[in-house]
Amino acid sequence: MEQKDISKENEDIEISENPEETEIEELKAKSRKISTKEACAYSFMDGFGLRYITPLAVEIGKNSKNLNNYVGLLTALPSLLGSLSQLLTIKAMNHYSRKKIVFWAVFLQALMWLPLVGLSFFYYFKSLSTELALSSLVLIYTLLIVFGSFGGPAWSSMMKDTVTSNLGKYFGDRSRIAGLVALICMLIAGFILDYFKQTNIYLGFMIVLFIAFLGRTTSAILFSKQYEPEFKPEKKSYFSFIEFAKKMFHNNFGKFVIFFALTSFAVTICSPFFAVYILKDLGFSYIQYMTLIIGSSLASFVFMSGWGKFADRYGNLKVMKLCMGSIVAVPFLYFASYFIFKFNPPWIIPYVIFIEVLAGATWAGFNLAAGNFIYEAVTREKMALCVSYFNVVNGMGTFIGPILGGFLASIIHPILGISALLIVFIIGGLARLAVTIYMLPKIKEVREVKRYGFKEARESFINLSLREFIEYLDINPIKTRPI
Repeated sequence: MEQKDISKENEDIEISENPEETEIEELKAKSRKISTKEACAYSFMDGFGLRYITPLAVEIGKNSKNLNNYVGLLTALPSLLGSLSQLLTIKAMNHYSRKKIVFWAVFLQALMWLPLVGLSFFYYFKSLSTELALSSLVLIYTLLIVFGSFGGPAWSSMMKDTVTSNLGKYFGDRSRIAGLVALICMLIAGFILDYFKQTNIYLGFMIVLFIAFLGRTTSAILFSKQYEPEFKPEKKSYFSFIEFAKKMFHNNFGKFVIFFALTSFAVTICSPFFAVYILKDLGFSYIQYMTLIIGSSLASFVFMSGWGKFADRYGNLKVMKLCMGSIVAVPFLYFASYFIFKFNPPWIIPYVIFIEVLAGATWAGFNLAAGNFIYEAVTREKMALCVSYFNVVNGMGTFIGPILGGFLASIIHPILGISALLIVFIIGGLARLAVTIYMLPKIKEVREVKRYGFKEARESFINLSLREFIEYLDINPIKTRPI
């Protein structure tokens, strides 16, 4: 089946009447393959670095009364400043190629892992104060995210020109392959940290963060090899952020932006503190914490391609609607873990693994559908502009949410033995529910899609996911799978 698809693609290239167009399509196909390899390199940064920033903060601030505030800042400040930096990206695209912007953004992001390695060294060996170390962690990580975010609109614009059909399938397959690499990286990083926890945990962090640096550096090298389709920004396509904000409440894409930003706000009220709760309150080891992350990543890996094909068939909005139910449920499930931990401790690990598996499968579909929704709703001329404005609005939601969560966690007093974090989880869950009920019905699908009943949709998705998973267990489809 997959081999037939490749033959068809090659046949289309061969019979093209325009040799120049044939060459461009070949370059795009090559670039798509390089992009998948780049996603795998990014997964090294993700699995060895991004996933363990909060555990590093928890380790440094385990005796700090302000830990929750710092954890909130680790999510809030990078997101806000990173999204605001993208307003400058639009101006940069008038003077520099998209490829050059992405390369330097990624390369500078890679370099920022080195100060984090140094921070781990100086905190342990030079006895930095806890508050100074936590403040430095927030500052360096913010710069790291800002550099990466700066290249976001240029990258989205390039991919809009590179992936011209079957968005759901391509990005689903790309994300699934990268997810498998990230899973392996997280597994190795967890073992490294658990091993060094017995001797010098900060030496373990230095090792995994340096590997994250190597992974992102490889990303930059791969970006330099990608093909950039010809693109010239058109002044007639430009509109200011103020103009965008004024019309945001009255058009479909604007309502989607509001929905996503409010979802980010509601989600980040509590999600940054799940790791704190797991590591500090439940007392999980790094191996146990790693097991949770792997469970989430494996679920994402298994379901990603199924979500992509389902979105191609029934629409991205349908996927988001299906996923929001589980997204709302996650904080309440974490709240319930308190009672399981209290009355039946042996069940707490499988229970939390179940939550993370549910979250992984759900967020895989939601994020994929949301990204594809933007690609389908926006023209190529306005892609970079709309992505940057989308991220600015979303960054505001991601900034306010964790700041509010950290503030609530610091002022709420335990009630009947229930900690402040658990109460924050309930508040976050109610916020997610309110956004789902109020905003989601206001958005319309961008393109015409097949209509379905719940039973048909469920069976279709399950069949797609199981078929993809079974194919992935066989080595042959991997060799012939188009990338």
